[in-house]
Order: sequence, then C-alpha cells, then structure tokens
Amino acid sequence: MASTEEILAGLAEIVNAETGLDVADVQMDKSFTEDLDIDSISMMTIVVEAEDKFEVKIPDEEVKNLKTVGDAVNFIAAAQA
Repeated sequence: MASTEEILAGLAEIVNAETGLDVADVQMDKSFTEDLDIDSISMMTIVVEAEDKFEVKIPDEEVKNLKTVGDAVNFIAAAQA
C-alpha cells in the first residue's frame, strides 16, 4: 500500500505527463479545475492512469467528488486499504 506522500508524488507525475504542469504545482490543497486548469477529458485520463498505477477502481460517479488533489489522494489511499 502506498503512503499519502507516495500517492501524491505518483499523482503529480501523472498530472505532469498529461498536462505538462510542474510536479511541484500539484499540491494537496489545489483544485484540479480552478488551480490546475484541468478539463474533464484530461481528468478522465488522469483517473485511468491513477487506477493503473495504484491498482484501484475509481467509479465514474466518484470522479466528480474529487475536486482537489487531496480528495484524489485520500480516495486512492482508502481504496487501497
């Protein structure tokens, strides 16, 4: 099971690969849409990549609840347990 820090680092790498954003910009309190300017199509790609990387399932109806990077990190951490 990955730690919160490992999940954040992995998610930052995925966001960087998808959007070109600096990994340092991907912080727990950042909003995917407002702070990081990630659109719904990029978000779906990030979700699929995160599912593969962390071996979790993020249901489509949950994606809309993942508003911040922290929301996603916490969901992945809980899903791994």
